[in-house]
Parts: sequence; C-alpha cells; structure tokens
Amino acid sequence: MLAGAVLVAGVAGPGIPAGARDAAPGVADLTHDIDQILSDPRLTAARVGVVVKSAATGEDLYAVDADKLFTPASNNKLLTSAAAVETLGPDHRFRTQVLATSRSGARSGARVTGDLVLKGTGDPTMLAADYDALAAKVAAEGITVVRGRLVADDTWFDDVRLGADWTWDDEPYNYAGQISALTASPDTDYDAGSVKVTVTPGDTQGGRAEVSVTPETDYVKIVNRAVTGTSTDVKVNREHGTNTIVVTGTVADRHDEWMSVWDPTLYAASLFRERLANHGVRVLGPTVRGAAPEGATALATHESIPLSRLLVPFMKLSNNMHAEILTKTMGRKVSGQGTWAAGLAVTEAFARANGVDTLRLRDGSGLSRADGLTPAGLTSLLVALRSKPWFRTWYGSLPVAGDPDRITGGTLRSRMRDTPAAGNVHAKTGTLTGVTALSGYVRSADGEPLVFSILANNFLSEDPPKDLEDRIAVRLAQFRRSAPVDGAAVILMGAPPTGGLECSWLKPVGC
Repeated sequence: MLAGAVLVAGVAGPGIPAGARDAAPGVADLTHDIDQILSDPRLTAARVGVVVKSAATGEDLYAVDADKLFTPASNNKLLTSAAAVETLGPDHRFRTQVLATSRSGARSGARVTGDLVLKGTGDPTMLAADYDALAAKVAAEGITVVRGRLVADDTWFDDVRLGADWTWDDEPYNYAGQISALTASPDTDYDAGSVKVTVTPGDTQGGRAEVSVTPETDYVKIVNRAVTGTSTDVKVNREHGTNTIVVTGTVADRHDEWMSVWDPTLYAASLFRERLANHGVRVLGPTVRGAAPEGATALATHESIPLSRLLVPFMKLSNNMHAEILTKTMGRKVSGQGTWAAGLAVTEAFARANGVDTLRLRDGSGLSRADGLTPAGLTSLLVALRSKPWFRTWYGSLPVAGDPDRITGGTLRSRMRDTPAAGNVHAKTGTLTGVTALSGYVRSADGEPLVFSILANNFLSEDPPKDLEDRIAVRLAQFRRSAPVDGAAVILMGAPPTGGLECSWLKPVGC
C-alpha cells in the first residue's frame, strides 16, 4: 500500500477506482501490483498521484490522488505543445526579416540611407548559418553600405526574459535561456539563446587548455583558466548579468557545455552584423533596439521549419525555450500580446476545454515549481487529444521507450529497453529536484489503448526514482483484463543519474 496515500473521493481503496471491488481478475491484479510498486521506501515522505485509464472506454483502471495538484515539471509541455498545434496550426512557421528604412527612400544605389532592421517573431531554429544567409541576400541586393543603424526589432514579444519562478542558479545554462523574439541557437537541437563552449587539452601537461565557442562570435567573452591534465574535471559558468564565461578545472578529453547568453536579442544582432561584414556590407551606425517603422522595405526573409517538425526536438528533447516561445506566440496570435500572461491564458482555455478541470500554470515548460496539474487532468487530456485531426503528428513527437535513437527515443531512449514497454510506451517525462513525472500512452497485452499519468513530488533521494515509473509502465504493457500477471516482480535498471534534471539537458551524453 502507498504509505500515507490520500484516497480519492469515491475510491474503494488504495488505487481502486469506484465500483472496482468486483473488477475482473486482471484489473484487481494490476491494482495490487501498482500498490506494491508504490510502497517503495523512497516514496515514504513523498506525494504520489497515479491514474491509469482505458482510452477506449474512459474507465479508470487505477487511481490514487487523482485530483490532487502536483508540480508536473516538463509534463507541462503536454499542454503547451497541444495548445500550440491547435492554436497556431501544424504548418505555422516563424519569420525573420531584414528591412530598410529611410525618410527619403530606403535605397540610394549601393547604400541604404537609413537604418537596417532585423525583425524577429521568435524563431528558435535560427542558426548562425541562417543569419549568414540573410546577410548574403542583403549583399546580393547590391548593398555595400548602411549609413544608419542596425536596429534589432524584438517587439513581437515583450521584454520579460525569464520566468517569474525560475531559480537563479539555472539561469546560466541552456535549458533556462532567456526568451526573446530575436534569438539564435548553436546547433539543430535548437537551444535558443545559447552557445556551445568546447574545451580541449593543449599541447603540454599543465599548460593552458583550448576553448572555442559555437557559433563563432565576439558576443561572449571567454576567461580561460582551465589547464591540460590527466583527467577531465571542467567547470563552465557565465557570470550573472554578463556574457563573460569562465572556464576552470582540468581537461584530458574534449568537454562540451551549452551556456545561455545574456540578452539573446543583441546576440542575434551581433551574429547578423558579423555576417554582414563578412559579405562586404558595412553598417556605419551602432546596434540599437527598436521597432521597424511602417513602410519599411523588405530586403530578405527567412522562414523556419513548420511547427509539425519543430515538435520533434521540442518534445523528444524537452526543450524549455520552445515551450516558452510557443506560449508567447499563442498570446500574440490570440490577443496581440506576446506575453506569458496572454499565452498561458490560451493554454489554460485549451486545457479546460479538453478535460483538464484543475490546473495552475506559471510557464509553458514546467521549470516553475508553482505550476500545478493533476493526474486525472492529464489522463483526460491524453484521451481527448486522440480525436484531434493533428493527433498523429503530435503523438509522433513524444519520446519512445527503449528506442536507442536519440531523436526518436528522446528522454526515454535509455529506459525500459528489452521489456514489453519498449517501442510501446510513448510518453512525456518530467524532472526537477524532488519532482519526477511520466504521462502518456501504452497498449496493453490485449491491444487495449491505455493512458496513464504518474506524478511524484517531494521524494528525498537526489536522483528521481524513475525505475518505479518504468515498472508501472511495463506492467501496463503486460496488462490483460482476464489474466493476472506478476508484474510487481519486474525489476528494471533505473534511468541514468541526472541530479534532478531532464536527461536531455545534460549534453552531450544525456539520456
């Protein structure tokens, strides 16, 4: 029995839904086995909510604390991603433009007599190569000199960069990057607003290590105190409020670290300005913030991949910046305000319309510990989404248990391998210190479609007890209504230690 379990109203006993006392042997056996799994001593001081529901009939097969609010961590992204597809459409693309402004005409031969404006709408997939391509298009117009300024227009969103409840010690890292309508990513994981720092050994033991940054940029300053040694113990940190990145420790083998930048708007503008210069376009004025005036002339446009494709790195790798950018984008579309408040109102309305009766949203990603969802709400949502015309696209973005391919298995690639759940469970993970979550879909041994949600808060172990989630998921894959299975005897290796972070955030090894 789950120690300290608070029974849901109408529930006949721990994990037993109302009316289930005379359930088929398979259901009773399932209840017994999940109760046994949840009796693990690591959960003695924790709060745990679990719901298992038949997606075919809507029947609750198991429920403990179904209607209690839990901190969901990245299970928040189930709501955000689905609301984004519904609101923006799977074909939505982000647009980044270069415009020219002038009171007396934007062009005078090879010169722009006014300002050059870089205008963004939040594209998290913009790479240095994309800014280079925009610069090449400007140069291809025959422009060699801009007499005015380079104006960075990030007004599609507001200027609130970080979530209100995000912890200060997460701020230097790629998974807590600042949110802006103008940004850049170092690679095709699309960690918007970050750079990759690579530390490699030098030529001599005890000598200075080598440090490089991707993309190449002068926007960040590297203070290199790392030395070449016989082992690798490197620490990379960005000083708060600056773009000074300090590297210390010893390195024997290559070490990569992804760090957020301070002010991604100016980061993107810096990359664009550097690439303009590479293509022979000189901007005489400074880089400033501002809004493109009415009537500005478009010189170049870049469009992102569609949302249907962005969902894959977003959900498989649990990308927080994608969640927040999509949240503000929804707000901008529905109410003309690219703010957290406007976007969360859209997500909340969508969630309530699709079975989530109780919720508290503070961000789109789940980094906030003030977010609150219920297992009952999540399972009701998962059932409702199956009727959406875009469901197959969205479902395909969920991590797949035991699939070793990083971009298919995602945050579940190392879990439940060689079990009935492998290739079967499609679910979203969630991890913060003291928080773990797993919610998604599985087919039983009879082929019955099931949905489940497992939310655990306030456990005391440093690493989350994800092996218990896995045992429940495997047991669901073994479930038969008519035949008991000794699922409680299934023993799995736990997920790789993460120290309370999503495994995909721990690059490059990760999950």
